[in-house]
Amino acid sequence: MDLSLTWAAIIALGVLMYVVLDGFDLGIGILFPFFPEERDRDVMMNTVAPVWDGNETWLVLGGAGLFAAFPMIYSTVLSGLYLPLMFMLVCLIFRGVTFEIRSKATRTKHMWDLAFIGGSAGATFFQGVTLGAFLNGIPVADGRFSGDAFTWFTPFSLFTGLALVVTYALLGCCWLIAKTEGDLQRRFYRIVWPLTLLQLGTIAVVSIWTPLQDAGIATRWFDTPWFYRFLPVPVLVVACAWLMRRSIRSRHETRPFMMALAFVLLGYSGLVASISPHAIFPGVSLWELAAPHSSQMFTLIGAAVILPVIIAYTTLGYWVFRGKVRHGEHHYH
Repeated sequence: MDLSLTWAAIIALGVLMYVVLDGFDLGIGILFPFFPEERDRDVMMNTVAPVWDGNETWLVLGGAGLFAAFPMIYSTVLSGLYLPLMFMLVCLIFRGVTFEIRSKATRTKHMWDLAFIGGSAGATFFQGVTLGAFLNGIPVADGRFSGDAFTWFTPFSLFTGLALVVTYALLGCCWLIAKTEGDLQRRFYRIVWPLTLLQLGTIAVVSIWTPLQDAGIATRWFDTPWFYRFLPVPVLVVACAWLMRRSIRSRHETRPFMMALAFVLLGYSGLVASISPHAIFPGVSLWELAAPHSSQMFTLIGAAVILPVIIAYTTLGYWVFRGKVRHGEHHYH
């Protein structure tokens, strides 16, 4: 068994599951300013109230897996991206506290709405900034981070932060279409196509900008094996947009969310192509940066136990709380 490759797959799965699952409930907070009525906001929050905290388990899995299997990458990423990661965590704390307090607040409810909006949008933005800085390259010298505290602050990373805000807003909108009904659902149908157009625009800009700002990524993208493997991706993006348009016109309730997920998966495939096999250190592969074989095997045993448990309770949570959410139905704990 190739333990390094196995751990890379586990970490990639954890990050992908986090983006998919926590993405749409962060997207709900991003959409809050467009729905100022308290009744509508109550319904929107109740669609994710039973599952939002479980979604963040995948973020912990990805971070812990990176620390266990690739400690050198972990230390470099943490050193280079310390500030945006800390900002992200602070925003996630605000968002989490809002879930617990907002439903019980009366006079201060509007303040907790602002905290939910700021926490959701801020966490999303700094996740995107972190991704952009990672793609932009983290300066390394003698195996250590060699930049300053604001190396991550570049036009490219700021744009990827805004692009992820659009992605999560689209995920949240499509999730709410599936979970609501009546006039509220109709209003989500009206904004999903403009969000889709914004998503297409950000995909196009990031796809052009990414290889231009890093010669190594450009080489990997346009090298013969990878080029032919990812040649269908632009066609699939256009196909997803066409299916999204058809789904909106036919008022299909679940297909828009499937198409939004497809956009995420296609973008994620581009990310994998961009960083493989040299995650951070130019010319140094994952295998050379991996923890000792014994450490990887020991932690893999724990992951083999924990991963099925996480998948099981995540699946159970969504199954138990499936169906529409109506005003007055509360799932807060």
